[in-house]
Amino acid sequence: MQRKLLHVINATAPIRICDLGGWTDTWFAEYGAVLNIGVYPYAEVQIYVYETNEHEKPNIVLDVENFGERYTLHTSFPEYDKHPLLEACIDIMNLPSNLSFEVNLFSEAPAGCSTGTSASISVALLGALDLLTPGQRTPHEIASLAHRVETEKLGLQCGIQDQICASYGGICFIEMFQYPHASVSPVTLPNSIWWELERRLMLVYLGKTHSSSDVHKQVITRLEQPWSDKSILDILRDSAHKGKNALLEGDFNSFAQAMIQNTEGQMSLHPALVSETAKQVIDIARQHGAIGWKVNGAGGEGGSLTLLFDEHNKNKRNFKKTLKELDSQLQAIPIYLSRMGLRRWFH
Repeated sequence: MQRKLLHVINATAPIRICDLGGWTDTWFAEYGAVLNIGVYPYAEVQIYVYETNEHEKPNIVLDVENFGERYTLHTSFPEYDKHPLLEACIDIMNLPSNLSFEVNLFSEAPAGCSTGTSASISVALLGALDLLTPGQRTPHEIASLAHRVETEKLGLQCGIQDQICASYGGICFIEMFQYPHASVSPVTLPNSIWWELERRLMLVYLGKTHSSSDVHKQVITRLEQPWSDKSILDILRDSAHKGKNALLEGDFNSFAQAMIQNTEGQMSLHPALVSETAKQVIDIARQHGAIGWKVNGAGGEGGSLTLLFDEHNKNKRNFKKTLKELDSQLQAIPIYLSRMGLRRWFH
């Protein structure tokens, strides 16, 4: 018997770049300040909701398009299996027991790009599933729920900024006053500044999946000690404040300096957080008019860079050509600033 299709739910959430103040949104930082920028390409979720008759058991099918995997979940979760993050998102929701679902997930951003893509997928998935439960959560509540999935359900180390940016979109100034609680202030810019910022920014994928768990563990182990010197985190927090003020003033040179200050702060946490590939790309970008650079996320091998170029369009185009000649694995990913965060709707 063919199941009756009841709803199709769509949801999207932007990814995050240029996270000034990253590392200060963690439990061991105690308090923090982060400025980040939500951009497209976004994470996409589409859910087909079917009626389940009295003679069949409800099921949930996950179609993880980026990995070419499609499989059926059981409705009970003794353990998470192929994609723990996705399965934990479904597990945390109190979904109706009389419905079956087929969930398709996709993102244009490369896996391990250090742009918070997994958080964006989580936010989009939770936001879509939330339409099937009583009431409706706010973007802030969805961000908090996505953070709980990683920390409570999966037991992972996790900052708060990625989920917030995915939920709110735009340019977010996040002040964490007590982990994981924070206030979020959208940084609203005139169109001329917004368009100029979008024109000057570039996202560069460094050719391989971000992988630096050993380095991250070393940094965390040092910073979580009660006697540790955490003064370097002040430099990172300061870069977030400077970046926010520079954008509000339309001062791109000062914004570029905030980006550089943050990247140098990352190197002070551990030299390996800015990889040799990142340094090489930064040197070439400087030769082609880049005035600012930020290693996205926590840093380490692989991942991506945010670059800010000067006022000359030609410099940015020439850099793209040089990048392709340098290494075919390096990739400039087209981005557009997101004016919105989580979007979800029925059709």
